[in-house]
Amino acid sequence: MNSRSETFGDSFAGLLLLAHPSIQDSHFRRSVVLMSTHTVEGAMGVVINRPIGKRLGELSGDFALGPLAGVPLFAGGPVQTDQLVLAAWQTCEDGFRLHFGIQPDKAVQLLEDEGTQVRAFLGYSGWSAGQLENEMGRCTWVVAAVPGDLLVQAQDEALWRNVLGREGAEWRLLAGEPEHPEAN
Repeated sequence: MNSRSETFGDSFAGLLLLAHPSIQDSHFRRSVVLMSTHTVEGAMGVVINRPIGKRLGELSGDFALGPLAGVPLFAGGPVQTDQLVLAAWQTCEDGFRLHFGIQPDKAVQLLEDEGTQVRAFLGYSGWSAGQLENEMGRCTWVVAAVPGDLLVQAQDEALWRNVLGREGAEWRLLAGEPEHPEAN
């Protein structure tokens, strides 16, 4: 099981936080959070495996007929759930590039680039100064690098199982536990 300082350094920006299998909180149970920023002032990211089942064009008439109408909507986290956050992922020679909190015109521009996906999030996940570090001390999260195939994997709970399972044999066993083991 990885240690923050040994494996990833002082910042989780650009990494994934995987909810520990024991987390029961409905906002984060079996969630995968893509971190956009992490400083001494706090941290921010979006849950990338909670699709809402709608597209951006269904959310607002402003997007209904434009090039962003088909962008999928996700529940990004419990903070400011009425706020729309646009993000784009690009696969490139040096790996993975994240554009977070972009304006609609920038999202349209990026959408034209091959290998780019745009997603829309309602709300985000945020931590105040020291809060995330405190949670890490309680083993609430497993930190993981962004896998190269992130954009082609299912963006639901299966993503959590797949990425957590890559962190080692023990995590693979825990990730494979049924939702309700008492029903076995």
